Amino acid sequence: MGAEERDGGRERSRANGASALRRGATDRPRVRLDQPRAPRRTFLPEYDPEAFGRLSEKIARFLGTGRFIVWMTFTIILWVIWNTTAPGPLRFDRYPFIFLTLALSLQASYAAPLILLAQNRQDDRDRVTHEQDRKQNERSIADTEYLTREIAALRLGLGEVATRDWLRSELQDLQRDLEQQPAAAQSDERDR
Repeated sequence: MGAEERDGGRERSRANGASALRRGATDRPRVRLDQPRAPRRTFLPEYDPEAFGRLSEKIARFLGTGRFIVWMTFTIILWVIWNTTAPGPLRFDRYPFIFLTLALSLQASYAAPLILLAQNRQDDRDRVTHEQDRKQNERSIADTEYLTREIAALRLGLGEVATRDWLRSELQDLQRDLEQQPAAAQSDERDR
Protein backbone atom coordinates (compact mmCIF):
# COMPACT_ATOMS: atom_id res chain seq x y z
CA MET A 1 0.00 0.00 0.00
CA GLY A 2 2.89 2.35 0.75
CA ALA A 3 4.43 1.83 -2.68
CA GLU A 4 1.11 2.44 -4.38
CA GLU A 5 0.64 5.68 -2.48
CA ARG A 6 4.15 6.79 -3.47
CA ASP A 7 3.52 5.94 -7.12
CA GLY A 8 0.19 7.74 -7.01
CA GLY A 9 1.90 10.74 -5.42
CA ARG A 10 4.51 10.74 -8.15
CA GLU A 11 1.87 10.69 -10.82
CA ARG A 12 0.04 13.61 -9.20
CA SER A 13 3.22 15.65 -8.87
CA ARG A 14 4.15 14.96 -12.48
CA ALA A 15 0.66 15.91 -13.55
CA ASN A 16 0.90 19.16 -11.56
CA GLY A 17 4.33 19.89 -13.02
CA ALA A 18 6.16 19.76 -9.70
CA SER A 19 9.85 18.95 -9.77
CA ALA A 20 11.49 16.00 -8.06
CA LEU A 21 12.89 18.32 -5.42
CA ARG A 22 9.45 19.41 -4.27
CA ARG A 23 7.86 15.95 -4.08
CA GLY A 24 8.43 15.64 -0.39
CA ALA A 25 7.83 19.32 0.41
CA THR A 26 4.70 20.44 2.16
CA ASP A 27 2.12 22.21 0.07
CA ARG A 28 2.97 25.91 0.20
CA PRO A 29 1.09 28.64 -1.62
CA ARG A 30 2.83 29.57 -4.84
CA VAL A 31 4.53 32.95 -4.93
CA ARG A 32 3.39 35.14 -7.79
CA LEU A 33 6.33 36.86 -9.41
CA ASP A 34 4.19 39.33 -11.34
CA GLN A 35 2.85 40.98 -8.19
CA PRO A 36 4.70 42.86 -5.46
CA ARG A 37 5.06 41.24 -2.09
CA ALA A 38 2.82 42.34 0.73
CA PRO A 39 4.65 44.72 3.05
CA ARG A 40 6.10 43.05 6.12
CA ARG A 41 5.09 44.24 9.52
CA THR A 42 7.92 45.71 11.51
CA PHE A 43 8.12 47.04 15.00
CA LEU A 44 10.49 49.81 13.95
CA PRO A 45 8.99 53.20 13.16
CA GLU A 46 8.65 53.90 9.46
CA TYR A 47 9.78 57.16 7.95
CA ASP A 48 9.94 58.74 4.53
CA PRO A 49 13.63 58.96 3.49
CA GLU A 50 12.92 61.89 1.18
CA ALA A 51 11.17 63.90 3.89
CA PHE A 52 14.02 63.14 6.30
CA GLY A 53 16.55 64.16 3.64
CA ARG A 54 14.73 67.44 2.97
CA LEU A 55 14.63 68.16 6.71
CA SER A 56 18.34 67.44 7.05
CA GLU A 57 19.08 69.79 4.16
CA LYS A 58 17.06 72.55 5.80
CA ILE A 59 18.92 72.05 9.08
CA ALA A 60 22.30 71.94 7.31
CA ARG A 61 21.46 75.14 5.43
CA PHE A 62 20.52 76.83 8.72
CA LEU A 63 23.66 75.58 10.47
CA GLY A 64 25.76 77.12 7.72
CA THR A 65 24.38 80.63 8.10
CA GLY A 66 25.57 83.63 10.04
CA ARG A 67 22.18 83.75 11.77
CA PHE A 68 22.91 80.40 13.44
CA ILE A 69 26.34 81.58 14.60
CA VAL A 70 24.83 84.78 16.06
CA TRP A 71 22.03 82.89 17.85
CA MET A 72 24.42 80.25 19.17
CA THR A 73 26.85 82.94 20.41
CA PHE A 74 24.01 84.89 22.02
CA THR A 75 22.68 81.73 23.71
CA ILE A 76 26.10 80.75 25.08
CA ILE A 77 26.82 84.27 26.37
CA LEU A 78 23.38 84.43 28.00
CA TRP A 79 23.93 80.95 29.50
CA VAL A 80 27.32 81.89 30.98
CA ILE A 81 26.12 85.26 32.31
CA TRP A 82 23.02 83.71 33.89
CA ASN A 83 24.95 80.91 35.55
CA THR A 84 27.62 83.24 36.93
CA THR A 85 25.55 86.25 38.05
CA ALA A 86 22.16 84.82 39.00
CA PRO A 87 21.35 84.04 42.65
CA GLY A 88 22.54 80.60 43.80
CA PRO A 89 19.22 78.71 43.73
CA LEU A 90 18.45 79.96 40.17
CA ARG A 91 21.72 78.73 38.67
CA PHE A 92 21.23 75.45 36.85
CA ASP A 93 24.81 74.96 35.53
CA ARG A 94 27.65 76.02 37.80
CA TYR A 95 31.12 77.18 36.69
CA PRO A 96 32.63 74.29 34.76
CA PHE A 97 29.39 74.52 32.71
CA ILE A 98 29.14 70.77 32.24
CA PHE A 99 25.53 70.95 31.08
CA LEU A 100 26.49 73.56 28.46
CA THR A 101 29.31 71.31 27.27
CA LEU A 102 26.90 68.40 27.06
CA ALA A 103 24.35 70.47 25.11
CA LEU A 104 27.00 71.68 22.64
CA SER A 105 28.37 68.14 22.21
CA LEU A 106 24.86 66.82 21.58
CA GLN A 107 24.22 69.57 19.04
CA ALA A 108 27.53 68.81 17.27
CA SER A 109 26.89 65.05 17.29
CA TYR A 110 23.59 65.58 15.48
CA ALA A 111 24.79 68.37 13.22
CA ALA A 112 27.69 66.45 11.68
CA PRO A 113 25.64 63.49 10.34
CA LEU A 114 22.87 65.81 9.15
CA ILE A 115 25.40 67.90 7.24
CA LEU A 116 26.94 64.74 5.74
CA LEU A 117 23.50 63.50 4.72
CA ALA A 118 22.74 66.82 3.07
CA GLN A 119 26.11 66.71 1.26
CA ASN A 120 25.43 63.17 0.04
CA ARG A 121 22.05 64.23 -1.31
CA GLN A 122 23.69 67.20 -3.03
CA ASP A 123 26.34 64.88 -4.49
CA ASP A 124 23.59 62.63 -5.85
CA ARG A 125 21.84 65.62 -7.44
CA ASP A 126 25.15 66.84 -8.89
CA ARG A 127 25.86 63.37 -10.28
CA VAL A 128 22.48 63.29 -12.02
CA THR A 129 22.98 66.83 -13.32
CA HIS A 130 26.45 65.98 -14.64
CA GLU A 131 25.09 62.86 -16.33
CA GLN A 132 22.33 64.89 -17.99
CA ASP A 133 24.87 67.52 -19.06
CA ARG A 134 27.12 64.81 -20.48
CA LYS A 135 24.26 63.33 -22.48
CA GLN A 136 23.24 66.79 -23.70
CA ASN A 137 26.84 67.48 -24.75
CA GLU A 138 26.98 64.17 -26.62
CA ARG A 139 23.75 65.07 -28.45
CA SER A 140 25.12 68.53 -29.25
CA ILE A 141 28.35 67.03 -30.59
CA ALA A 142 26.39 64.53 -32.70
CA ASP A 143 24.17 67.32 -34.05
CA THR A 144 27.20 69.49 -34.82
CA GLU A 145 28.94 66.64 -36.64
CA TYR A 146 25.77 65.94 -38.63
CA LEU A 147 25.43 69.60 -39.60
CA THR A 148 29.11 69.73 -40.55
CA ARG A 149 28.66 66.74 -42.85
CA GLU A 150 25.55 68.31 -44.37
CA ILE A 151 27.36 71.61 -45.01
CA ALA A 152 30.27 69.74 -46.60
CA ALA A 153 27.82 67.84 -48.82
CA LEU A 154 26.14 71.11 -49.80
CA ARG A 155 29.51 72.66 -50.68
CA LEU A 156 30.36 69.68 -52.84
CA GLY A 157 26.96 69.88 -54.48
CA LEU A 158 27.33 73.61 -55.02
CA GLY A 159 30.55 73.02 -56.89
CA GLU A 160 28.51 71.26 -59.58
CA VAL A 161 25.67 73.83 -59.65
CA ALA A 162 25.75 76.73 -62.08
CA THR A 163 26.43 80.02 -60.36
CA ARG A 164 25.19 83.42 -61.43
CA ASP A 165 28.62 84.50 -62.68
CA TRP A 166 29.05 81.31 -64.70
CA LEU A 167 25.58 81.74 -66.26
CA ARG A 168 26.33 85.38 -67.05
CA SER A 169 29.60 84.45 -68.78
CA GLU A 170 27.86 81.70 -70.78
CA LEU A 171 25.09 84.05 -71.87
CA GLN A 172 27.67 86.65 -72.91
CA ASP A 173 29.50 83.99 -74.95
CA LEU A 174 26.23 82.98 -76.62
CA GLN A 175 25.40 86.61 -77.33
CA ARG A 176 28.81 87.11 -78.97
CA ASP A 177 28.28 83.94 -81.01
CA LEU A 178 24.86 85.16 -82.12
CA GLU A 179 26.27 88.56 -83.03
CA GLN A 180 29.03 86.90 -85.03
CA GLN A 181 26.65 84.53 -86.88
CA PRO A 182 24.68 87.25 -88.68
CA ALA A 183 27.95 88.94 -89.59
CA ALA A 184 29.30 85.63 -90.86
CA ALA A 185 26.04 84.94 -92.70
CA GLN A 186 26.19 88.37 -94.37
CA SER A 187 29.78 87.83 -95.41
CA ASP A 188 28.82 84.41 -96.82
CA GLU A 189 26.02 85.99 -98.80
CA ARG A 190 28.40 88.58 -100.20
CA ASP A 191 30.82 85.92 -101.17
CA ARG A 192 28.21 84.07 -103.20
